[in-house]
Amino acid sequence: MGEINLYQVGENGQVTEIPPDPVELERHVQELIEENLNELLGITFLESEYSTGEKHGGRIDTLGLDENNSPVIIEYKKTQNQNVINQGLYYFDWLVDHKAEFENLVHNRTSTDREVDWSSPRLVCIAPDFTKYDSHAVEQIGQNIELMRFERYSESLLLLELINVVESSDESDLQREYTTVGEKVQQASDELLQLFNELDEFILSLGDDVQKKELKYYFAYKRIQNFVCVYVTPDKGEIRVYLKLDPEELDEMPEIGRDVSNTGHYGTGDLELTISGEESLKTSKEYIKASYNGV
Repeated sequence: MGEINLYQVGENGQVTEIPPDPVELERHVQELIEENLNELLGITFLESEYSTGEKHGGRIDTLGLDENNSPVIIEYKKTQNQNVINQGLYYFDWLVDHKAEFENLVHNRTSTDREVDWSSPRLVCIAPDFTKYDSHAVEQIGQNIELMRFERYSESLLLLELINVVESSDESDLQREYTTVGEKVQQASDELLQLFNELDEFILSLGDDVQKKELKYYFAYKRIQNFVCVYVTPDKGEIRVYLKLDPEELDEMPEIGRDVSNTGHYGTGDLELTISGEESLKTSKEYIKASYNGV
């Protein structure tokens, strides 16, 4: 995969390259990520080295629940010859066959009663590097798999680079008993649908690293973490967006804005914006871009 060069810029404008430390992804690195899992990846830590029982015979490196309430398995490539993708898929199959056990773990490890969204469980593979064959393999598998490169630059600098993201092509959710947000959008008026399409196009244009995920109640747009969630209400003719911006740090709350830091809502973020027309859409773009730049 591509190499990243990191430089220290001195006061005189001269740059000095900071070489990476060629360390193996050993246990202490896993512990570092687990201790900062929410800050780094927006994932709530549940368990480390989780046993899958005698019959399955294995231990999942890290189990978590992401900000969209989707289950997450994280596997780390600790040795050069380890096939972390196949190992992760082995545990992935265990996860979808043990939903009740996972939900019980969530109930015991989190302070809130979070409803697990089983529409898009994720496998995150973290390694010092991946090959082009790894990227090709996950594209062929057709599951929700993310390849993330890890690099340590001295004791104080850490790089996490998202190399490859593949969304599941599994059509089994066609048997679900709920209406997705995408289907709700199709029920909207022509005016609201056009407004949503303009909003969607703007968000996706912010950068090549923007990923869009359709969930049960909302669309999540993220880089490594969510930066905007979009909730559509066709009956009210409105679109609500939730941004990872601190309302208290805004110079002025926009007319279309509301502080929802202490209010229950779908999606992630403390600032809610209500879009109902072209003017409010135009106003929202400034704040959406700020949220994108902040995560």
